[in-house]
Amino acid sequence: MHGNPDHHDAELLLRLYDLRREERLRRARDWFIREFHASSAEEFQQRCAPGTDESAFFRMTITYWDMAASVVNHGLIQEQFFFENNGEFWLVWAKASVIVPGLRERSKNPHLYANLEKLALKYEKWMAERSPGYIESRRQQLGVSPGQAPGRTAP
Repeated sequence: MHGNPDHHDAELLLRLYDLRREERLRRARDWFIREFHASSAEEFQQRCAPGTDESAFFRMTITYWDMAASVVNHGLIQEQFFFENNGEFWLVWAKASVIVPGLRERSKNPHLYANLEKLALKYEKWMAERSPGYIESRRQQLGVSPGQAPGRTAP
């Protein structure tokens, strides 16, 4: 991981932001934040059946943030710089983390969304140092119990 953010970090961060502005991804992210709720992989399959807009919106949102997390996890964007400018990835993980173990099992891929999970756990630690109580407050707002918390299902 490199030290201080530089213009390359800024360029990549701005590019990720530009991608977020694409109209279909914007709609998918809005749907995910407002309407995605599932407490199990089975419920997810019912609510987001293959071929539906909901399935596409889920996949677009979670894979976008998993890709962005991979960029950060590999040190291409300085982690603290990313954290200072983003929090939505954690929210996506918080909402999806309860179903991910079941999705991993069904797909026979224990690494499914692991980039997002890894970065969410780092973000929690970073936020605990900066703003103690913030993560727990957000969990309460989302109705996500600590047992469903990001970073607790690592492969």
